[in-house]
Amino acid sequence: MNKPQNPISPDHNCQLCPRLAVFRDQNRTKFPDKFNAPVPSFGSLDAELLVVGLAPGLKGANFSGRPFTGDFAGELLYGTLLKYGFAKGEFKAHPDDGLELINCRITNAVRCVPPENKPIGSEINTCATFLKNQIAVMPNLKLIVSLGLVSHNTVLKTHNEKLSAFKFVHKEEHKLNNGLTLIDSYHCSKYNTSTKRLTEPMFHEVFELAKEKL
Repeated sequence: MNKPQNPISPDHNCQLCPRLAVFRDQNRTKFPDKFNAPVPSFGSLDAELLVVGLAPGLKGANFSGRPFTGDFAGELLYGTLLKYGFAKGEFKAHPDDGLELINCRITNAVRCVPPENKPIGSEINTCATFLKNQIAVMPNLKLIVSLGLVSHNTVLKTHNEKLSAFKFVHKEEHKLNNGLTLIDSYHCSKYNTSTKRLTEPMFHEVFELAKEKL
C-alpha cells in the first residue's frame, strides 16, 4: 500500500508535477550528493509569521534542503531575520549551521526546483495545495510576507481572494478575509538587488513593519 501524501509537504519523490519530477531525476544524476527533492518548510508551525518565497534555487535550497540556504537570496533574508529578532544563531549557508527561527516559518510557493527557475502555472497551482494546508494548521499565524508576485498571487488563491482586488506593491499591506495580513516584498534575489529594484534598506523596511504588526 502506498504511503499517503503529507498534506503540508510533498513526498521526497513527489510525482504531482511531471516536468519537475523529470528535472529532479536529472539533477540527482548530475549532483548525487545533493538534496534534490521537494524542499520542506523551515520553522515552527506555531509561528505568527510565514515568509513565502517562489521556489528553491538549483544550487541553493535544492542542494541544501533548507529554504533560501546556499544562494545569495538567503544571505539577505536570514541576515534580515536575525536583525529583526525572527532568528537566532549564525547563518552559514548550510542546514546544520544551528540557525533557529523565532516566531517565523519559511516556505516556498513551489517546493521543487523548476528548470530555469521558472515554474509554470499548473505547477504553481498544484503545489499551492500544500501551502493552503500548511496555513490551515498554523494556529497562531497572523502575518504572511510574500516575496515576489508569484508568491503574492499564490497566497491570495489559497484564500480564494480575487487577485485584481489586491495589487502587488512592495511593502503594501493587505487584509485578507480570514483576518490575516499579507505584506508584499520584491523577492530578495540577486537579480533584484543587483538591479536596485530591491535594496537592503527596502527589504529591512518590510520586516520592520512585520515586527511592528506582531
